[in-house]
Amino acid sequence: MDPTTLEGRSLCTWLDYTAEEIRYFLDVSKQVKAESQRHEVHRRFEGKTLALLFEKRSTRTRCAFETAFGEEGGHPVFLSTADIQLGAKESIEDTARVLGRMFSAIQFRGFKQSTVETLTRYSGVPVYNGLTDDFHPTQVLADIQTLEEQYGPAPGKKLCFVGDGRNNVARSLMVICAKLGLHFTLITPPSLNPDPDLTARCTAVAQVSGAQLRHTPDTAEVEGAHAVYTDVWASMGEEAKKEERIRLLRPYQVNQALMDKTGRKDSIFLHCLPAIKGEEVTAQVIDGPQSRAWDQAENRKHTIKAILLATLGS
Repeated sequence: MDPTTLEGRSLCTWLDYTAEEIRYFLDVSKQVKAESQRHEVHRRFEGKTLALLFEKRSTRTRCAFETAFGEEGGHPVFLSTADIQLGAKESIEDTARVLGRMFSAIQFRGFKQSTVETLTRYSGVPVYNGLTDDFHPTQVLADIQTLEEQYGPAPGKKLCFVGDGRNNVARSLMVICAKLGLHFTLITPPSLNPDPDLTARCTAVAQVSGAQLRHTPDTAEVEGAHAVYTDVWASMGEEAKKEERIRLLRPYQVNQALMDKTGRKDSIFLHCLPAIKGEEVTAQVIDGPQSRAWDQAENRKHTIKAILLATLGS
């Protein structure tokens, strides 16, 4: 593909990208990870600036964006809702117009998907979705890299997400698996299935890529899975629903007995973190030999750097 077609592009969701474009990001990410392991120093963002807008707290997303951009000579600027007037005294549209004149790009991590889309529409610079209630695209790119480091090319592999099927990670995994031809099984209570519109869009994409998408409440469906993935049962902003979610999702805890149901000795465990050990996953699993959660965390940095390099034309 022609990488110049990615210059100036925003990332709101992987629905906006082709499989070939997503593959290019993965290839660049593998390259920059190898550079990092060789302790190479580059200055490909020198003279560029990045606004980091945060409504929600973050460890991996903030650190990944700041280090990926800063070590390449760029200048990241962290801006929380306590620092600027985002959507308060000043409209999101006006904030976007101002930041677009001062920064090379913008990252947004917060609640509404409409916010990242408005920033994209009005800023005139690339905007990256660092997490919204609907999607978490930078996370799942790192997830695919982690899976491929274990098994090689992702198409045809089976990934199972066990837990809250409506959360942003589960939804984003369904999108990227449909795009890349991974077989994706969502194991969740029927009341927590993702919305039908997104499922229909992903199903149409999967018919082209060859991916198989399934929704089921049966944990036995992890059989044959190359990777078993989970996330917290109550996402940021849903703390009031936590006790209800614990009662509903307790049968979906990823423990060693569930991992053994895959029937594969080489199955890996994935988690986007932070994890609440003893709830969605046991310490035995996430701290055990099958866990690749820490590789995922590292790969957030490399995949984010790849996205920045490709879209900023570096």
